[in-house]
Amino acid sequence: MKDMIRVLVVDDSPLVRTILVSMLTSVPGFEIVGEAKDGEEAVRLTASLHPDVVTMDIRMPRVNGLEATRQIMRATPTPIVVVANSVYESDLNIAFNACEAGALTVVEKPRGLSETDFEAVRDQLVTTVRLMADIQVVTLWSNDQQATQVTRRPVRLGAEPAVRPELIAIGASTGGPGILHQILRVLPSDFSIPIVVVQHITPGFGQGFAQWLGSVTPLRVALAQDGERLAPGRVFIAPDDLHLTVTAGGTIRLERSEPVSGRRPSATCLFQSAAEAYGPAALGIILTGMGDDGVEGLAAIRRAGGRVIAQNEESCVVYGTPKAAVERGVVDQVLAPDDIASTLRGFNGRPDASVDND
Repeated sequence: MKDMIRVLVVDDSPLVRTILVSMLTSVPGFEIVGEAKDGEEAVRLTASLHPDVVTMDIRMPRVNGLEATRQIMRATPTPIVVVANSVYESDLNIAFNACEAGALTVVEKPRGLSETDFEAVRDQLVTTVRLMADIQVVTLWSNDQQATQVTRRPVRLGAEPAVRPELIAIGASTGGPGILHQILRVLPSDFSIPIVVVQHITPGFGQGFAQWLGSVTPLRVALAQDGERLAPGRVFIAPDDLHLTVTAGGTIRLERSEPVSGRRPSATCLFQSAAEAYGPAALGIILTGMGDDGVEGLAAIRRAGGRVIAQNEESCVVYGTPKAAVERGVVDQVLAPDDIASTLRGFNGRPDASVDND
């Protein structure tokens, strides 16, 4: 963790910039090295000041936050935290597109808040910027050449299960939105296996995240509801502050039990329930993220005879959780996102998961 985190604050509103600067400097460990009033200035100042983190507005004159993110990640790769208004769908679409372009995460923009809400937004901003400052993005997001720079060699660590998956459970954290976007957008409309996702995301952004994913895939994407039946062609996203689990009867169960590994929703809770309900027909996928949430659940899937896939290091924004799963010895395959998508397409409509290796 850096002793002093150097931040560039980007927003076209002088008032919002003042509030963001006040929030960040209200606690020790932050230095505001510059302020930018539009995306063009943000690109220029990032190149000259080399901040540890950029907080990026979405709607700005000349160059908006999405285009500024693209230009920064092409020329001067830097951790970017998008600061967006969670009540406007159009702003959220731009914000999550910025995540696909290389921004690390999205936090809420301060707006007419009570003192309590103001403190909550400030605490989220401070915590997020502090965490993102230590992420190395130098070689990860380099314009359209990323795909050619990422090594995509599938690694098989375990035997091929003989049972076709009947449930796909996915856990993701930092960098997850862009990777989920990449995987889901290429799945066919007749995809026959339900997909259940725990994506760690800032509270208040879950609905916008689900709508954004739904706009790029023929599958139906929505926040999960308690008691809802799992069905083909559906992607169920864990809602804010609730554990998402599945039952042997093929339904969703939402629970407000204690956080697991400091998380609620927790990928471990999802994976454990998938193991219990589906056994060898459960497929667990762990994507980019920090920490080890999900690893214990993936171990349960392996013990039940199910299959586990981890995202490869070269394509991860943060190779934390997938690395923990690999080191724990619970992973069958290590794949790049495109290969994960290809693997899932290969299961579609097949009677079993066996592969001809001749």
